[in-house]
Amino acid sequence: MSCPTGSPSSPCFPRVLPMRQRDAVIHRILKRRFETVLPVAMRDGGLDMWLILCQEDNPDPIHDTMMPMATWRPILQILVLFDRGPDQGVERINLSMTDTQGLFEQPWQGRHHSEQWAMLHEIVAQRDPKRIGINVGQVQWAAGGLTHNLYEQLVKALGAEYVGRLVSAEATATRWASTLTDDEIELYEHVVDVAKHVIAECYSRRVIVPGLTTLDDLVWHYWQRAADLGLEMAFKPYFIRTRGDAAEAQFGPNDPVLRPGDFIRCDVGVKYLRLTSDHQQWAYLPRPGETDAPEGMYALLAQVHRLQDVFMAEFRAGLTGNELLANMLARARREGIPDPKIYSHSLGLFLHEPGPLIGLPWEQERCEGRGDVVLNDNSVFTMELSASRMVPGFSEKEVRMSVEEDVVFTAGRCRPIGGRQTRFHLI
Repeated sequence: MSCPTGSPSSPCFPRVLPMRQRDAVIHRILKRRFETVLPVAMRDGGLDMWLILCQEDNPDPIHDTMMPMATWRPILQILVLFDRGPDQGVERINLSMTDTQGLFEQPWQGRHHSEQWAMLHEIVAQRDPKRIGINVGQVQWAAGGLTHNLYEQLVKALGAEYVGRLVSAEATATRWASTLTDDEIELYEHVVDVAKHVIAECYSRRVIVPGLTTLDDLVWHYWQRAADLGLEMAFKPYFIRTRGDAAEAQFGPNDPVLRPGDFIRCDVGVKYLRLTSDHQQWAYLPRPGETDAPEGMYALLAQVHRLQDVFMAEFRAGLTGNELLANMLARARREGIPDPKIYSHSLGLFLHEPGPLIGLPWEQERCEGRGDVVLNDNSVFTMELSASRMVPGFSEKEVRMSVEEDVVFTAGRCRPIGGRQTRFHLI
């Protein structure tokens, strides 16, 4: 049976994996990431050794990305990653009681913190690394997970000789978290398929009763449906209404109810198989006798598609987010796209991190810090952007259409994951 992605009338829903299968997929992906992404990340950051330390109830964001799903992380966590060179790869050592299920060597079998710190000193001394990375990043919050308390204990355990070799692992953490394997990119198609079907279900008469349903109802339906499927929220879901002038005058600006003639825009995302989605899609509630949305809104959607084409065409490895933003906006303006705005961010293991930031809604020139991060291959972004124009017969004010589709940059090319919205969902 055909299941068109994102169709509100689709009679079927993509299969969502049960927990046991998710665990197997995540374990397989982690093994592949350690073999392929980790050596590149450490060498890009110029590290001989990378130490990741955290506590049971206060995990380091990077530590989260390195642990298998079906495990418990009690008390003090210490990971030691040592680059033995191109021919031997990265040695992975876990100094904790956590069962890492064969992904790390586990030489410590004790119970006391003092034993962990003593063994850490011994491991470091045996390998004598020149540059030891720790997670004290200043730009990427995903790279700044080392607490002050654990830093002080680490300094005491290492001693003066090795403390002088500690450096920020921000560049390594950034590359590790922003670079996906080919397996993850393939898996992303499934993640986005599930995410778009949840949206499509919200945009249907199974959920929306015109004249009764409110935007808040949609928020809670989306949240509950995702929870029922075992999906984590990437962030609090949002649904926003765009209403024409006549209806606005009739029902007032504070009317909570969705009515015929209304457009609805979602801003929603889920986390599934450790990969994050982030979408803004539009729906329309036809008035009696209408079979589709007004042509003026389709004309605006066509301008947004032109801006999406510019966005994808301007992706170049090695450019910063600020350079990408400047190139995209300059080209969009040359091509006459009305009032373009771009505010894109990386996706993947995190929602807003750690690849280059390409604009913000309130900043269309230069984003300090995160906008200076360089684009690398095999990374995923949300193509978040907007254009605005007059829509005769609908509103005397300019209507801004903000859309958001997930895209992947791989093999030097940027393309949508699971296509992009070309028609409004009709409710």
